[in-house]
Amino acid sequence: MDVLKLVKEAKQEIAASQKCLFDQFSDRLMLVCCRYLKSREDAEEVLLDGFYKFFKNIGSFHYYSEAQLYAWLKKIMINECLMMLRKKNVFTIVTEDAAEDIMLEEETLNSLSAKEIFELIVQLPVGYRTIFNLHVIEGMNHKEIAALTGIAEGTSKSQLSKAKSLLQKKLLQNQAVYDTRKIK
Repeated sequence: MDVLKLVKEAKQEIAASQKCLFDQFSDRLMLVCCRYLKSREDAEEVLLDGFYKFFKNIGSFHYYSEAQLYAWLKKIMINECLMMLRKKNVFTIVTEDAAEDIMLEEETLNSLSAKEIFELIVQLPVGYRTIFNLHVIEGMNHKEIAALTGIAEGTSKSQLSKAKSLLQKKLLQNQAVYDTRKIK
């Protein structure tokens, strides 16, 4: 069904259209939520809360394209994830000794699947994972991240650096596994 028509009907509170919009976008948005929240139950709760807010405020939404609609929904979900992290008081900045710069073979990185990369990111501590997602995946700069999360710009930069170092360590720990796969 045409997304523009679904949005118009959802504004009129037609449940079937709201359900169609939910069905069309929920899988992709669930992946976004899972990147920020380790618990699937928390991710599902945030997804539902996000869609509730979307439908509650859909009257102020002006549809231009499906991509623009997805971007708005994604922004809602990210904000809901950040609120969940604050609410649970788990969005703390984790300190870790500075990691040494160790080089990985480019072939190792190229052999990773999207699922393996996702699993490595999810293993990061909450603060690292959140800043990494906001900067690397969502493309936000440190000033935007600081405003959104309530931390200093320097803290955002530090957390990103530490997240990258930790990811590098995890990749090195698993490099033998990745390399044996390449041989097969």
